[in-house]
Amino acid sequence: MNKQLLAETPSQTAGPYVHIGLALAAAGNPERDLEIGNRLATSAAPGQHIRLVGRVIDGNGHLIRDAYLEFWQADSKGVYHGDYRCENDFNSFGRSATAFQNGEWELFTVKPGQINNAAGVPMAPHINVLLFARGINIHLQTRIYFSDEAQANAEDPVLKLIEQPERRLTLVAQRCEDDEATYRFDIRVQGEQETVFFDY
Repeated sequence: MNKQLLAETPSQTAGPYVHIGLALAAAGNPERDLEIGNRLATSAAPGQHIRLVGRVIDGNGHLIRDAYLEFWQADSKGVYHGDYRCENDFNSFGRSATAFQNGEWELFTVKPGQINNAAGVPMAPHINVLLFARGINIHLQTRIYFSDEAQANAEDPVLKLIEQPERRLTLVAQRCEDDEATYRFDIRVQGEQETVFFDY
């Protein structure tokens, strides 16, 4: 039997094209009727309504203005919803893109409740994040914790896996003093204060 060896397909980064297909408004294209966007909760969703804002910063300290982020989280009671219809009061899944003008992304949601990991150990409220951007062949995965959940964060089994306490802080969104409903979370892809990323 004659086996022909196939060459590996060249890797390719997400590039700017992810916006054309998934972040239509950011790319200047008209949106579809049903779009997965950056609003995970309507005003009718129970829980503490919050806004997250942030930037994605490269190893040279420059803003990545065409990054794309996906978020997955539990609701205010700690329950993940598998039905992502846009008309739900709450969806566990959402997307956002950094704005070309100022490099910021934003997410409107409710603060997630506490959930248990596979071993039954409680985890602090958090939001899971996937980051896509040019120059990154495989998406990066991280989490967002909250600065006003200090006790839960101190006991979180995932945060405890990070040996350096100062590195844990790269996963904590800071509550804005001038707006109690807003948290800031900047993602640093490389360099000083690089965000902790996970292998799943």
